[in-house]
Amino acid sequence: MAMIIRGGRAVDSGRVTDFLVEDGRIAATGLDLPAPAGAEAVDATGMLVSPGFVDTHRHTWQAGLRGMGPDISLATYLDLVLGTVGPRYRPEDVYTGTLAGALECLDAGITTLVDWNHIQHTPEHTAAAVDALKVSGIRAVFGYCSHKPELARRVQASMGGRVTMAMAPFGPEIAGEDVALDEWRIARELDLSVTVHMGGHGKESAARGLDFLRRNGFLGPRTSYAHGNHYTDEQLKLIAGSGGAIAVSPVVEMELGIGAPVTARARKAGVPTGLGADTVISGPGDMFSLMRADYAHMRLESDLTARDIFRAATEDGARVAAIDGVGTLETGSHADVVLLRTDLPGVAPVHDPVASVVLAMDTRAVDSVIVGGQFVKRDGRLLAPDVSTLLTTLAESAARVTASA
Repeated sequence: MAMIIRGGRAVDSGRVTDFLVEDGRIAATGLDLPAPAGAEAVDATGMLVSPGFVDTHRHTWQAGLRGMGPDISLATYLDLVLGTVGPRYRPEDVYTGTLAGALECLDAGITTLVDWNHIQHTPEHTAAAVDALKVSGIRAVFGYCSHKPELARRVQASMGGRVTMAMAPFGPEIAGEDVALDEWRIARELDLSVTVHMGGHGKESAARGLDFLRRNGFLGPRTSYAHGNHYTDEQLKLIAGSGGAIAVSPVVEMELGIGAPVTARARKAGVPTGLGADTVISGPGDMFSLMRADYAHMRLESDLTARDIFRAATEDGARVAAIDGVGTLETGSHADVVLLRTDLPGVAPVHDPVASVVLAMDTRAVDSVIVGGQFVKRDGRLLAPDVSTLLTTLAESAARVTASA
């Protein structure tokens, strides 16, 4: 079904623009577009029209652990998640946490999500996460986290709808080189993009890991390095030259003591850079908070602009996620669109749309969210069924897995 969004002000251009959506994509843009017969008319008068945000790195299943670690270190976080709470997760807990986390994203205007899923204890845990992403309606890249090729092929075959697959290696800095060799070979065999935790564990580890990729011919495009805080400027140029990208999680990186966000240095080196929440255990889950945190930090050391940060949350984030056709409102792009209210205290008046999104707005402003030409949130309300029941189930799951933690 076609729809035409009329009267909204495009964030990137600042101009009132109509958007014609057909077959899940933006078919045309401009003023006073003719509407096809039967097209749904969406009145966006007084609103900003934005591309959906792209979260390039999130452990979505941890939605039920929100705020458990506000003042902890990375080592404490890993002990809590991998050593204590994570092993208690059943497949149904993974499903509930992942669905709640994905709906949290949609509610906040995040339409594309890279789900780095390191809770794959059994094939049933993996299937539960994939099913939750499909049910949510979000556009997702599912980060497969195992070095077993037969399971990887099975998981790839289960993809469908708006959910695609990437390899999510633990990598040479965490799992060691032998396991990392297997991980990258699976990615090559199945033609998967790669999203990996690298460069966030100290300078020596960062250099050693990057050298491992270089020596083995794995330094290449469609590779996203989560964090990358400890890469030197020369190493960032090496990543740029290889076609790689970096996913920055500004709040969690500073809160857990991983390091200063690398956005400004990476952009200067020519590395596409996107933003991610990482974990709501130690940080916020909405893109407004992430943009604001990264902007404030980067202004201390660079001439990074609000528009640069907005691009990191949208168009550049799509490059990091290795997904074509998202993060923009250009003709031919997927119709992943967010309508943002401007008639709120703390938001009005809007002089510069980009500045308003980056510096003034929060989740209150997200009026409606469209993914692939279909509403998933409208007039301030998620359209997913039984959200209140889901949140009750999430609370029950969280109480069980965190007991005595």
